Amino acid sequence: MTAAVTDLIQQVEPFVAADVGAIIQGITGRTGRRHSQLMRAYGTRIVGGVSPYSDVDEVDGVAIFRNCSEAVSATGATASVVMVPPLAVLAAIREAISAGIKLIVTIAEGVPAADAVAALEAVRAAGVRWIGPSTPGLAIPGVLKLGFLPDVSLAPGPLGVMAKSGTLSYEVCHRLVGRGFGQSLWVGVGGDAVKGTRFADVLPFMLADPKTRGIVVIGEIGGSEEEELAAAMMALRCTKPVFALIAGRTAREGVTMGHAGALILGNAGTIDSKIDALVGAGAHVFTRIQELVDAVTAGLEFEPGENTCC
Repeated sequence: MTAAVTDLIQQVEPFVAADVGAIIQGITGRTGRRHSQLMRAYGTRIVGGVSPYSDVDEVDGVAIFRNCSEAVSATGATASVVMVPPLAVLAAIREAISAGIKLIVTIAEGVPAADAVAALEAVRAAGVRWIGPSTPGLAIPGVLKLGFLPDVSLAPGPLGVMAKSGTLSYEVCHRLVGRGFGQSLWVGVGGDAVKGTRFADVLPFMLADPKTRGIVVIGEIGGSEEEELAAAMMALRCTKPVFALIAGRTAREGVTMGHAGALILGNAGTIDSKIDALVGAGAHVFTRIQELVDAVTAGLEFEPGENTCC
């Protein structure tokens, strides 16, 4: 187990480990059922599901409980993947917290900003790690995934990946895996303005992890997250190479972007402000996927005997 994962475990109990028990809130829905199957096939230990309105006792061999408290009491689960509609996310988070869940991953897009603010206050007060909203999840390749990161883009390797955009990160990681570079930890932080985990929150874990030799950041215009990451890199004296992709160079002014976090206020949140901040902190910054992939493969050389992804 990596030092980064160990550090996380010390903060939020056994939250990402090979034997972590996870429940699925909303498992009886089409999305919950399908991705429960895929997570189990990848090796994640799904120990139960929560569905307050279902009469079934199990789904594909996974026991169904009426609420999180019953599920945690029966299974000892410490993680939950929430696959409920956006307006139900806040209630699901509060229920998971009250049951003692230590890691919550919420998939839904369109969570109201006021609900996200309330959820953030709740998880911080409880010392719970929240990934989301609007996230594809997180993965430690070869160990587990919580969410729907595509298997074709996952492989064990030396890169820590943090991403706002799920789709862009899938493509970047797929190309890197094809070059022999997999991931040590992949966290989809989501593109919303209010979220549980931001780039700067992920950085310390990747810096502490001896298996993470390089960091890949998938960002985009809008918000201040990349600038916050740059400040954290300088504050923590980041010595690992950071390769960042910032999407949105050709976005038209005044056109609504798909992510709720893609807001530009004055000079803050522009592509130039992000590039300047990250370059100033020592990152290698790109606006095209292939340029980033080529730079990563040229900038990181495998050490003799290193276990790579392919």
